[in-house]
Amino acid sequence: MKPVAFELCISADIASAAGILSQNDGDTKIIAGGQSLGPMLNLRLARPDRLVDVAQTPALRKITQTQAFVAFGAATRHAEIEDGKTPDPSCGMMPYVASGIAYRAIRNKGTLGGSLCHADPAADWVTAMTALNATLIITSVGKDTRKTPMVEFMQGAYRTTLEPGEILTSVLVPKYSDKTVWGYYKICRKVGEFADAIVAWVADPTKQYSRIVLGAGSGAPLVLNHLAKELAQTGNIPTLDIIKAELKLHSPDLDQVKNHLFAIALQRCVKGALANE
Repeated sequence: MKPVAFELCISADIASAAGILSQNDGDTKIIAGGQSLGPMLNLRLARPDRLVDVAQTPALRKITQTQAFVAFGAATRHAEIEDGKTPDPSCGMMPYVASGIAYRAIRNKGTLGGSLCHADPAADWVTAMTALNATLIITSVGKDTRKTPMVEFMQGAYRTTLEPGEILTSVLVPKYSDKTVWGYYKICRKVGEFADAIVAWVADPTKQYSRIVLGAGSGAPLVLNHLAKELAQTGNIPTLDIIKAELKLHSPDLDQVKNHLFAIALQRCVKGALANE
């Protein structure tokens, strides 16, 4: 199948893209890499009247940094992070995560911001940015720019706090110290497919920060603060029974298969992180 007819607008800057989005004369969507929206258009699951192409918008491609964080433009591509063409505030975690997203052809086009806004529960950046405590910068016409913690941004499967006319412009990732320990593990049926379970763990003793995040569930990522704190304090790899009990406490509707997959992934994530400490 092919998409229904639509108007394509190429934005020169964020203001023009936001202006087009704010028009109330039809359904308008943002497109950057198009690796998620493109197939939806071809299957006619999405039928916008207008697309705003922001893939080359300079402000959305810009990357800046301070002593505290790196601000990634929302149109930063997966492959650019994978190849080390961007600063790395994560002590290697972001390039590692990027290298495992689908296939190289998709990583060449897909963008960090596009992945977060699409909000697929099984998307790698959704879990990774939650674990890294990222903050999202959101812009719209006639409103002040607002900041939203990644942990609050995704409200459910394919649902975010983005309001009509708003654009995700950049992603702020804190800089972690060289003492940081991190792990990232996902269970897939074969390489390149969406994961059945994802677990990320980031612990930085300098920041007194530790967070465990589970992705590829039915909705927003699940954050296990108690287990993360205990793990940072003891350094002991939790048993499967302990993990399953914690999962049941935080997500009682989780079925036994998913519970087991998450438990296995979490244990392997922690083992891998501590082995590379």
